[in-house]
Amino acid sequence: MVEGGSGSMSSWVSAQQPLVAPAPPMSADDSAFDDSALGDEIDPAGRRRRAVPQPPPLDRHGPARVVAICNQKGGVGKTTSTINLGAALTEYGRRVLLVDFDPQGALSVGLGVASHHLDRTIYNLITEQGVPVEEVVRPTSVPGMDLLPSNIDLSAAEVQLVTEVGREQTLGRTLRPLLPHYDFILVDCQPSLGLLTINALACADGVLIPLECEFFSLRGVALLMDTIDKVRERLNPKLTITGILATMYDPRTLHAREVMARVVEAFGDTVFDAVISRTVRFPETTVAGEPITRWAPKSSGAKAYRALAREVIAR
Repeated sequence: MVEGGSGSMSSWVSAQQPLVAPAPPMSADDSAFDDSALGDEIDPAGRRRRAVPQPPPLDRHGPARVVAICNQKGGVGKTTSTINLGAALTEYGRRVLLVDFDPQGALSVGLGVASHHLDRTIYNLITEQGVPVEEVVRPTSVPGMDLLPSNIDLSAAEVQLVTEVGREQTLGRTLRPLLPHYDFILVDCQPSLGLLTINALACADGVLIPLECEFFSLRGVALLMDTIDKVRERLNPKLTITGILATMYDPRTLHAREVMARVVEAFGDTVFDAVISRTVRFPETTVAGEPITRWAPKSSGAKAYRALAREVIAR
């Protein structure tokens, strides 16, 4: 687990603009963002929705909770969930840093960043000494949310880190000076259980597992859980499972409903009440480079991610 520290970041932050823009307060018209009555009181798995209070306002920020958003299966909504959960957290006054830790750079692209043109990315921070973090952290279009971008260069990092001492803690050392300036750091992991993902798990406080409501997605969760257990035992004893998020849920299909029921049966209260349903809005937001909470703020998808944000804050 990463521990807080100040280092040169303190002088840099005091000398320049804040690391992030102040997180926006809740709207004066709280009804615009109050989705606590999110549809029926019964969730798709037949559970009664748990009462989740409105997050209290903060009088200060940091140290950040680091959450690795992880599943070795691709196409389950990791990047979509990272972007939209981060944006939803800012609506509750939290400062958020998103870390693109996938060489595909989908998180960066999803926020409108042409990462293949960048001179400095997360790759430089973890493989080179003396790279100023302020040259890599980028603001996003969402007030209170910043990005550590990535591109294909990161694919070389696993080979370069193999011979390094403490290679599993490289990301943790990189993020340490950033902890005091954010409330949440969300790490979008690549769809594998390689060294980069182990780095994310080794520095995380919790793991959020997006799980597509499809039978084959269930089969890989056992392997991921085994990896999490090993990281907890050998590298990060404080690592917990923040929750399992059902994604791409289609209530019209019996298959999706059955998978949802099996997930809840297997993992119980670890499964979030918030469920992310399929919607055409998500592909639109990717093209627009905006989170759904800004692109379609009244959509069911935006409401679901706000509900998820409340649950994450409460856990």
